[in-house]
Amino acid sequence: MTTILIVDDEQNMRQLIDLVLVNAGFHTIHAANGTEAYYAVSQQTIDLVLLDVMMPGENGFEVCKAIQAMTPVPVIFLTARDASEDKVKGLMLGGDDYIVKPFTADELVARIYAVLRRAGASVHEPEAQFLQHGVIKIDEVSRKVYLEDEPITLTLKEFELLYLFMKHPDNVYSREQLLEHIWDLNYSGGTRTVDTHIKTLRIKLGKKSKEASDYIQTVWGVGYRFEKNL
Repeated sequence: MTTILIVDDEQNMRQLIDLVLVNAGFHTIHAANGTEAYYAVSQQTIDLVLLDVMMPGENGFEVCKAIQAMTPVPVIFLTARDASEDKVKGLMLGGDDYIVKPFTADELVARIYAVLRRAGASVHEPEAQFLQHGVIKIDEVSRKVYLEDEPITLTLKEFELLYLFMKHPDNVYSREQLLEHIWDLNYSGGTRTVDTHIKTLRIKLGKKSKEASDYIQTVWGVGYRFEKNL
């Protein structure tokens, strides 16, 4: 199984990426900083490194340089900055790709497969497994979403909300439960962020299908549910 090292100082981001990669069939290892990354690389075979650029202490560029001195493993930089000089610097240091946050799950997985293929790794992409209700279909392996067989792009949070709803149709979730499932117990942003993400998810679904946007029902005074039999 392909092993990917996730290096990011933000625990929430590591967990989100981990969820995407595990669902795509990868084995993951986590590191919060350069020191933990060096230990991981020295202890086992790593097939690819996902490396955050903006970290306290040693930044991603410095960590990449040190890792490349240890082993010629492919590196994909993850960053919130879209500056062209940063991209050039990362690639000049030995990085193989550069992804700007926020990114979608399918983009991340596709970039990983592309880099692994270029590196000559033996890549066996798993077969699609579909979850479907009405006009919405999710490929559970690639985490791609289709509306009436046309692909639609969602953020990580939007995807996780839709996936949870479709896995458990007719279940009613309070905003607090959705925060616990999709965010985490330490999230301090409040329940309004749930409403905001539900709104944007409905808008994206509604642009392609009015029927699809109606699947996510508001249960007044409680929260939301996915109603598959309207």
